[in-house]
This record gives sequence, structure tokens and C-alpha cells, in this order.
Amino acid sequence: PVCSMGNSTSRLYSALAKTLSSGAVSQHQDCLEQPDSARLDPIDPKDLLEECQIVLQKRPPRFRRNFVSVKKTAASNHRPIRVMQWNILAQALGEGKDNFVQCPMEALKWEERKCLILEEILAYKPDILCLQEVDHYFDTFEPLLSRLGYQCTFFPKPWSPCLDVEQNNGPDGCALFFIKDRFELVNSANIRLTAMKLKTNQVAIAQTLKCNETGRLFCIAVTHLKARTGWERFRSAQGCDLLQNLKSITQGAKIPLIICGDFNAEPTEEVYREFSNSSLNLNSAYKLLSPDGQSEPPYTTWKIRPSGECRHTLDYIWYSQHALNVNSALGLLTEEQIGPNRLPSFNYPSDHLSLVCDFSFNQDPDRLL
Repeated sequence: PVCSMGNSTSRLYSALAKTLSSGAVSQHQDCLEQPDSARLDPIDPKDLLEECQIVLQKRPPRFRRNFVSVKKTAASNHRPIRVMQWNILAQALGEGKDNFVQCPMEALKWEERKCLILEEILAYKPDILCLQEVDHYFDTFEPLLSRLGYQCTFFPKPWSPCLDVEQNNGPDGCALFFIKDRFELVNSANIRLTAMKLKTNQVAIAQTLKCNETGRLFCIAVTHLKARTGWERFRSAQGCDLLQNLKSITQGAKIPLIICGDFNAEPTEEVYREFSNSSLNLNSAYKLLSPDGQSEPPYTTWKIRPSGECRHTLDYIWYSQHALNVNSALGLLTEEQIGPNRLPSFNYPSDHLSLVCDFSFNQDPDRLL
């Protein structure tokens, strides 16, 4: 039953409810053109959050997570840039392929799960949002986030596994969103990653943005590398290809860089070492939460499948450490918060945790690498 709501919110609820229909998009799986949402009225994020909370009123409240200050340098004179990285779990995969044996199917209903995802985004208010496994881009994320002031870009996988699931909503892929009032798009590249000279099913988006407040350029990239054990060399080759593309786009690190991704790789893998040792002078932001600043978090995904419990660190936010400072990072959920049935759950919509960092530009932009 739909809750009764006052007139002030009924129009917005109607807009939110329209995005629940999944059939309209599946006939347009090959369409990469973005719908024109500019004509639609802006949405007040507080109103949308309220609508999400009405839909979610029978679920447990959202977990509390706190930002941890990690910056040790002098205060910046501009607002930080908040970047959010999240594999949100493709709806078709969650319901049809992933076999989360401890997660009730009821917890995966799109009508409610999408509100949990939106609630998380609205809670942290990222200036830049990088998502993987997005299979409801055209009917949910693009229409709503564009009305919240984001410029939206989507690049689907060429052979998305979502398409193997009955009643799917089209292919999943990477999506990149940035607040139009804060940044100007200078350049955008959709990259289909190669490995051993072969085109692969994995993709990336890289956009060069100009920060309106400071006039500084920087590049933001989002990617999702090949999954599964046994594909380590393949992931390594994909990482090398992405780094080569980003070297070209950033003119060899002259333009600062932030890379968000589900790398499907633990810190022990070769692809992680390639990013750590790259000539682009990258550091992994979440290492700064560790006591020595050298260790990744113990997990960014935690799930139970028929084969057993999977607890891994796979998700990262890399950044140009010579040009950018990490001011703070969002702490991860504790084991107690996650609970014995792990993720996803009635409390949390994905099997991956969101990562959120606040960045500022180094005050000495000409400092050598």
C-alpha cells in the first residue's frame, strides 16, 4: 500500500514511483544517448530523502558511519571535493545470479533497494559519484540525479552478464556523475579496456573537469575490472591499459588524477602494485585510515555465497599524491553493524561498501613529482 502524503510531496513521489517501472528501458539496451532531463524540474534533495525514508519505513534505520580526519597539512582555502566510490550491485545480478544465501529475496526488491542506494548517496552529498554495476541508469539514476544537479555519464559493458537474466533491465556498466555548479566538463573519454591486445568486457570512463572555484583541472576516472580467481594476469593487463590511457589524458600526471574502482583485486595482486608504482605517483586514499598509513582496510565487500564466506578488499580510490590531499575519509561499517548474515541485507543495499573521501588541491601546484 502506498502511504498517504501531503500535496507538497505527492508530485515528487509520483516522479520517484515512475522510476520503479523496469520494462520501458529494456527495449533500448543499445542506446547510449542520454535522455534530456534538463526539462524536468529540479528536486530538493531533502524532499527526495524524505520520500525514500517513507518507502523504507519498515526497514531498519541506516547505519551510522563517521568521517575520519586524515589531513596533516595546512588548511586549504577552498571547499573540499567529495568523491564517492560504490559498486551498488546490479539488480539483475543480485536477484538472478549472485546467490547471496543469507540474504532474503525480499531484501533485494528494487522498489526498496533503490531507495536505500539513493539514501546513502543523499546522506553523503558527493560532488562526484562513481558507480559500478549500474543497470537502472536510464530509468532511475539519470532521471533523478540529473534533477539533483548532476551531469551524468554511463558506459555499459559490451556483454553484460545482466542480459543473461530473465526480465533484466538492460546491461550494467560504469556511471560517473558530477555537480554541474561546481565543475565544468573539459573532456570525456569512454574506454573499453584491452588485455593482451584483446578488447575485453570491462570499461572505464575518464573525464577532465575544471573546478569552478579554483580554476584547477583534474581528471576523474571510474572502472570495474574483471572478477574471479584465476584472472589475476588479465586484471593486471587491464590495469596497465587503463594506466596508459590515463597517462595520455593527464599528460603524464600534469593534470591531477582520481581513480575510483572495483578492481576485483586484493592489495597482494599485481594490478594493485602497478597502480602503487605507476609513474602517475598514485596513492590509495583508504590506506590513510590505517595506523601506519600503509595498510588497506580489512574488507570493502563481505558476503556469503554457496561456496562460503567472502571477505575481501577490492574497492579503491587512487589519487595523485603530489597534487591532491585527502582531508578525510568515511569509516567502514564494523563487523557488528554488518551482522552475521553479511551483505547485502535489509540494512544495506549492496555487497560492497561505499567509499567516500574529501580532497583538496595541494597549495603548491607546481611542486615536482
